[in-house]
Amino acid sequence: MKLIDALGIKHQPVDAAQAPRIVSLVPSITELLCDLGLAQSLVGRTGFCIHPADVVRGIAKVGGTKDVNVDKISTFGATHLIVNIDENEKPTVDALRKIVPHVIVTHPLAPRDNLALYRLLGGVFGRVAQAEALCAQFESAAALLTPGAPQRVLYCIWKDPWMTVSRDTYIARMLEQIGWQQWPAPTSMARYPTFSWSDALVQAVDLVLLSSEPYHFGEAHVDSLEQQIGKPVRLVDGEMLSWYGSRAIAGLQYLRRIQSEC
Repeated sequence: MKLIDALGIKHQPVDAAQAPRIVSLVPSITELLCDLGLAQSLVGRTGFCIHPADVVRGIAKVGGTKDVNVDKISTFGATHLIVNIDENEKPTVDALRKIVPHVIVTHPLAPRDNLALYRLLGGVFGRVAQAEALCAQFESAAALLTPGAPQRVLYCIWKDPWMTVSRDTYIARMLEQIGWQQWPAPTSMARYPTFSWSDALVQAVDLVLLSSEPYHFGEAHVDSLEQQIGKPVRLVDGEMLSWYGSRAIAGLQYLRRIQSEC
């Protein structure tokens, strides 16, 4: 099996006699590495890498996903760095390439991309059996999903200004698994466009989803917005809908649950 990352770079499996030293700058990837049995190989992670909490507590923090402490990483003797095209800044990654021998770039754009992600990391780090077990769990969860009545939804990630996601995002493609179509911003090509609550927008959507991250929406926002727009609004778990990796398995199960509730 060829181990190709999101930039088309081919990677080699780690020698079984050598212990990798991995820095992960992607929260969902950190969780995936732990679920693959690689927690002991992780020497650095971001402050946003919070799962599994009892495991990552003992792994050194290297800043955030976009404000990485390059100098600190240079002291770790890392053999591998794992990054994501959306979440990490290219100049930072370029600087780290001079320090870390192997840089693995990830960029899942749809739920089924997780299968290749599991196999890539499992193949590189000698966890093929664990990766295949995750693939089987993913397939089982996906098989239980059935698209219901079509819903036009608006998934909100921020307010002041209000921001949403484009259809060309992992989140939108997760919602499509149950027949929910994300509202397209008609005047923007941005992946995370801003918008205002015009009458035309309100009429164009059936359901508004307020994500728990990155903006921490709460019930007060739901009540206020429902009064303002006169359409149903509900809170959703942002981690379940935006985190890829092993969290995607629980995310598919979560989709099934919220579908039944709406």
